[in-house]
Amino acid sequence: MKKRAKFGIGIGVIVVSMAFLAWLGYGESKTYYHTIAELQTLQGAALNHRMRVGGTVEPGTIRRMAGRVDFVLDGEGKTLPVTYVGSDPLPDTFVDKSQALVEGRPASDGRFVAEVVQAKCASKYEAAPGGTPASSAKQTGKY
Repeated sequence: MKKRAKFGIGIGVIVVSMAFLAWLGYGESKTYYHTIAELQTLQGAALNHRMRVGGTVEPGTIRRMAGRVDFVLDGEGKTLPVTYVGSDPLPDTFVDKSQALVEGRPASDGRFVAEVVQAKCASKYEAAPGGTPASSAKQTGKY
């Protein structure tokens, strides 16, 4: 009986430890999405959360420096200066007037410090003039 009790206590400690680590990991991985206008109204503890912000890269604002890239996002008539300090290279579609989604935390000086940048250039995915959409293939009715 003594061996079973020790074994049960050991299993219980392992299960409780795993549950605690999973709970901590979940809390750290949460990311809130905000618009640029909402970000400027956040106060207190909300500013310490990891968050995502989306907008359009303003033309002429991309500045590449050693270890970081600075640029400005525009959205809803508001602007947000961003500093990217991540280790991954920026996507090829990250250019002026592209849609970008940045993930990180706001800094105390009003800048947004991004660790992840995702970009999409809408013009790259538009149909060529006079072209036909790829989904317009004939339907034969056979499956």
